[in-house]
Amino acid sequence: MSDMTEKEEYESNSEKILAEAMRKSAEIEKDLALNPKKYRVLTGDRPTGRLHIGHYFGSLKNRVRLSKMGVPTMILIADYQVLTDHDAFDRISQNTKELVIDYLAAGIEPGENVCIYPHSHVPEANQLMVPFLTLVSSSELNRNPTVKDEIQKSQLTTVNAGMLTYPVHQAVDILFCKGNVVPVGKDQLPHLEIARLIAKRFNKKFCPDNPIFPEPHALLSKTPMILGLDGNAKMSKSLGNAIMLSASEDETAKAVKKAKTDQERFITYEPERRPEVANLLRLISLCTGEDPEQVAAGIGDGGGGKLKSLLTEVLNEELKPLRQKRRELEGNTDYIRQVLNDGVKKAREIAVKTLEEVRSAMNMEI
Repeated sequence: MSDMTEKEEYESNSEKILAEAMRKSAEIEKDLALNPKKYRVLTGDRPTGRLHIGHYFGSLKNRVRLSKMGVPTMILIADYQVLTDHDAFDRISQNTKELVIDYLAAGIEPGENVCIYPHSHVPEANQLMVPFLTLVSSSELNRNPTVKDEIQKSQLTTVNAGMLTYPVHQAVDILFCKGNVVPVGKDQLPHLEIARLIAKRFNKKFCPDNPIFPEPHALLSKTPMILGLDGNAKMSKSLGNAIMLSASEDETAKAVKKAKTDQERFITYEPERRPEVANLLRLISLCTGEDPEQVAAGIGDGGGGKLKSLLTEVLNEELKPLRQKRRELEGNTDYIRQVLNDGVKKAREIAVKTLEEVRSAMNMEI
């Protein structure tokens, strides 16, 4: 089979995977409120710095929603994965604590229903990496478009094996706790598909009569991709086009003032023709609950000045309680450490049980 034929087959499969993911996501969303304990959500972030409003609207608010619905939620801090494409390992510990502060300030409440932990502190889970690696081929990993995109963004001159096997480690993160729902955007579906593949192959090979791992499904984000203030790409702290959750009201105002719009004075919501303006209208919409079209109609011929002024006002109002809580948490390092230690303890208890099941299935007991 030629490379081109393989590529065409992969793209065709990707379309089918997306269609099925969308169908299943809608089905799960309806069932979550009725049967929250039927699911276990796995979500998280890499500790590369403080979070910004893109994270807040794109994932944090949804995590708060799910946990308050009673859905068991595992929030992973993927510190090992920072090593695949970042040299800032000297900041991992501090960045981990900053993530926890952002989580708690956003309204996530750790406890029986919510577990926050860094995966480097759960060795029992990481032991699943070796058997999982035997269940996927190098060509399957090489074809992963999400990995290719991340390699390109990181501008790596040499691709280390950790980057290539990134999706397998994500499978470990999802499956060790038997997570069956993973909130993701469409661009992350190839990673999740690897986890589904590994679960299916492990069960078929080692425990066909008593499957250990669920095949996890995506809970697709309903929030549109939030562009950075420069209007060129997804909001990212590394690109300098983000508003951090830790920013003050004045810092937020200065950042919004620099946001890119266009030359037309009359404000309309036209995402294809006016992406920068549409992005700012969406941000206002996320704060107020109004449709972007309604927001645009209200601004009318007020121009970019009124658009930015309104965005600054509603953003600062939306983030006011979060920022207050954040200031309180910054001075309570013992509590942040306790949240992490409690999370690690719970995650390890889960991982030990799963590892025992895996060793038994693979006939590796002593």
